[in-house]
This record gives sequence, C-alpha cells and structure tokens, in this order.
Amino acid sequence: MTNLQNGSNPGRPSEDDPDPRDLIKSREFMYRLIISQLFYDGHQALGQTLAQAVQAEPACAPSDRLFRITLVGLEHEPDRKERPPSIGIGNNTVGPGLDLEFETDSTLPAPEPALYETAYVTSHKGNCRAGCFSADGQLIATGSVDASIKILDVDRMLAKSAPDELDPSRGEQQGHPVIRTLYDHMEEVTCLEFHPKEPILCSGSKDHSIKLFDISKASVKKAFKTISEAEPVKYFSFHPTGDHLIVATSHPVIRMYDVNTLQCNVCPFPNQQHSQTVTCLKWSLDAKLFASCSKDGSIKLWDGVSNRCINTFTKAHDGFEVCSVMFSRNGKYILSAGKNSICKLWELTASRCLIAYTGAGTTGKQEYEAQAVFNHTEDYVLFPDEATTSLCAWNSRNASRKQLMSLGHNGAVRLIAHSPTQAAFLTCSDDFRARFWYRRTPTL
Repeated sequence: MTNLQNGSNPGRPSEDDPDPRDLIKSREFMYRLIISQLFYDGHQALGQTLAQAVQAEPACAPSDRLFRITLVGLEHEPDRKERPPSIGIGNNTVGPGLDLEFETDSTLPAPEPALYETAYVTSHKGNCRAGCFSADGQLIATGSVDASIKILDVDRMLAKSAPDELDPSRGEQQGHPVIRTLYDHMEEVTCLEFHPKEPILCSGSKDHSIKLFDISKASVKKAFKTISEAEPVKYFSFHPTGDHLIVATSHPVIRMYDVNTLQCNVCPFPNQQHSQTVTCLKWSLDAKLFASCSKDGSIKLWDGVSNRCINTFTKAHDGFEVCSVMFSRNGKYILSAGKNSICKLWELTASRCLIAYTGAGTTGKQEYEAQAVFNHTEDYVLFPDEATTSLCAWNSRNASRKQLMSLGHNGAVRLIAHSPTQAAFLTCSDDFRARFWYRRTPTL
C-alpha cells in the first residue's frame, strides 16, 4: 500500500527509503543463509532445490549462522505482550485476529465451521439474497427478491432450537425470533447493513434506493430516510462511526454519502474509478482506508479522507470478476474472492497476495457472485461452493483445507455472513430460505 502520510508523493521514494540495490543484496544474503542452514541440518535436497531456484552463486557451504542470528534477534524482539490487543465487542472478546507476524497462541481454538449446526431457518416469498449481522452479533437481517426485509433476534433463534437450554432469567428469548418485517422497497433487496452505533438498519435495492429504518420502534414499517440513486444499488458500507456511507451501484463510480446531510461526493479523478460495476466495498476498522472490487477484475484501495484511489491490484483473480473484499481486523490484510472460486489473502504493505485458498469450485467457473469471509476469530476462511451447495473452509494462516459441510439449501447460496462475536453464521439462498448456523458448546 502506498504511504501517503506527511504529504509524501506516492510515486517518488523519500530520502529515508533504502536503496533498491541494497535490498536486493540483503535478500540474496538471506537466501544464502537459509540454504546454508538447510545443508547444515541435513536437508541437502531442499537446500539444492532452493539454491537452483534463486541461482545462489557461488555454492553455499553448510553453516548454522542463520540459527545463531535468529537466537540473537529473538533477544531483541518485542515481547509478545506488545502484540495488538484483543478486540472486545460488548461482553465478548474475540481475540487478536489474524496476524501472520505472530505465531498463533490461542489455547482454545475456535471450532471448525463444519461443526456448526442449523439453529433456525426463516423463509421469504422470493429468493433470499441479502443478509448481515449487527455489530454486537445479537441481530441478523435478511432481504429478498420479494422486496421484504426480516430482522431476527439471535437469542430467540437459539432458544427455539434448544428450549431445554433456555435461561429462565432471559425472558426476552421467549418471543418469536422474527422481531421486525419491513416493507418499503418496490424491487429486490440487494444489500443490508446495520448502523455501527445506532439502532438503524440500512437497505439497498434494485429500485434505485437506499433506505434507513429505525428498528428501535416496533411499529415502524417504513424508512425514516431515503437516498435516491440513478442506478440499481449493488452494495454499500458504513464508515465505522456511522457518519458516512460508501455506495456502489450498477455504474462503476463509487459514491460517498454524508448520512446526516445526504451530501454526495465522488473521487475527482475519473481515471481512478473502476471500469465496470463495483461488486463489493468495505471500510477498514480504523476508517483510514476502504477497499472495492469489481467485475473489471481489480481490487482498489482508497484513502478514507480524500476519497482517492491509492493502490490498484489489477487482475487480482487472473482476470476473473472479483466478488468480495473484506479487511482483517488489524487492517494489515484484505481477503478477496473471485469467480474463479479462489480466495486470496493480500498483504497491504507489500501490495501482494500472500496466500491463495484453493480447492473450491473444482467443477468449473461459478455462475454467481460468492463471498469469502473470516470467522469471528479470523482463524478460518469460509466460502460457499456453488456447484455442491457446501461450505469450504481453510485455516486462514496456512490454507490447509478443512472438512466440507453441506449447507442444506436447495438452491445456490447467494450470501454468507459470519457473526462478529461468536461461532455463528448466516447463509441466504435462492431456495427462498435463510439459515442461521451455530456451534453449541458440547456439554459434558
């Protein structure tokens, strides 16, 4: 990612930047140390393969210098207590998230997604293609081609699925899981998101409108605020403060709205915009950046203040349409999914793909857009396989495939969203249904 701090020119290296020739020499030296260590430890075949790959000349002699340098370096390494703190949401602590600079040290790893079970199913009168969780994980919303929106209470869904486990002190669980049904759109609901701070649900539709609903009032069926667009609304994302909304429509230009005044701004440089429809956009948690992806096959990073593009990953998925993007909680990485059924983890500081999660969609190119998402601890990457209607999951750190799980839908899964606070996720399908999945703690 290009550094724009202190007014620096992203296209010109600063005086503090190292000489590229020095970097090349340092990298060659590092490779030679690795090769020598492999020879020293008896891994001659591996050492020889690496030596040929990096063209290490002259040949390296066996040595344990890398091991000794590592020991010295660890003595000066910052203590693990300086690792970024866990992120608490409400009374839940979901851990430090994904950071490849640190070894995972969780004593209680998150449950594999294949261990989740269906806890509740809700139905619409048309294909269900939109859904989301609230920031505290206590509510979900689903939207349909029939133009309706449902809001469901997570505790009530869990109580319905396991009444024997109901805590009598939580009387709120006794009611029906569907706590609101909203009708204010004329066409398909394409996207939903809860306001990060207020009891407000935002919805987008093919009827060219974005609507904001006050969900604190049980009798409300209509939106209290409407944004009219010129094109069908594809996606949007709230600024972490809730004051701004970035919007993608069928037109490739991204809009940024002030939620209070409804004033709209766009990047002043047309050549920085996508060339085709934007399929997804997301804010980083610190609000410094937002990311977008498009049918044009690219991923773009945008400055959250100036609304200008600061980096572009062209042909991010080998030229295929990019369907989804999301930031890791620490803002170091972006997780993307493409229509080639491959999910990728991108490191922003180096502007490169670190990990590819492969093995889904082996029957061919997928027809519909599908999302790659992290679980609540960012230990796993989840992706719905279109051909088999099953859930693919990988270890987020090393891309090892986990057990497949049937999602139980009779149509393509058009949306997957994971709870930000607990082992639960939502799937929405063209079979008119939305399924709420949950991993219950095994009882002894």
